[in-house]
Amino acid sequence: MSSIITIEESWHKFLSSEWEKAYFVNLVSFIKSERKAGRIIFPSGSKIFAAFEYTPVHKVRVVIIGQDPYHGHGQANGLCFSVDSKVKIPPSLRNIFKERQDDMKIPIKENGDLSHWATQGVLLLNSVLTVEKSRPGSHQNKGWEQFTDGVIKKLSDEKENLIFLLWGRFAQSKAHLVDSYKHLILKAAHPSPFSAHMGFFGCKHFSKTNKFLKNKGLPILDW
Repeated sequence: MSSIITIEESWHKFLSSEWEKAYFVNLVSFIKSERKAGRIIFPSGSKIFAAFEYTPVHKVRVVIIGQDPYHGHGQANGLCFSVDSKVKIPPSLRNIFKERQDDMKIPIKENGDLSHWATQGVLLLNSVLTVEKSRPGSHQNKGWEQFTDGVIKKLSDEKENLIFLLWGRFAQSKAHLVDSYKHLILKAAHPSPFSAHMGFFGCKHFSKTNKFLKNKGLPILDW
């Protein structure tokens, strides 16, 4: 696997069949060529696989699926919906916090870093893991979707009692990759200000996740 890509060891083994596939080799070549051309790519190289670093395979209990990273300077940190602690909270994340407050009575704080979710087993997975600065969707259809779809499918096949939180139509399009007989799938509108009022607010996915975990005899999450 190219030195441009480093991934946590358990995931390296879990996804070992992917590294030499043509699509992945082409994807690495594409990112290298974009950088060589002087284009600014987010997140930084060390953060591309941050979701996997924070949440090793054996820890995964919940999967939240985003689309692609934030494309503004300093925003993307490798975890979907998340930003570093000193970065202004984006609108969708603020709505996630509003729903969490309503559902779990957790006060909203000015800290958008979701790594405390990730370390507890919430895989914060964007479908596309890189983006060019100021060009949302610029790295779609370059191979990332094949990679992350494979991650979702393999988790579904090889684990059980996972919870998949699918917010918005894009995330819900991944539902076919998940065995609903083995796992819990929760769907809601996207938390964007354009759609949060259409079913994200009031979805109570945080408490529903903890109820499912508790019923399975598993530790609940500190949201």
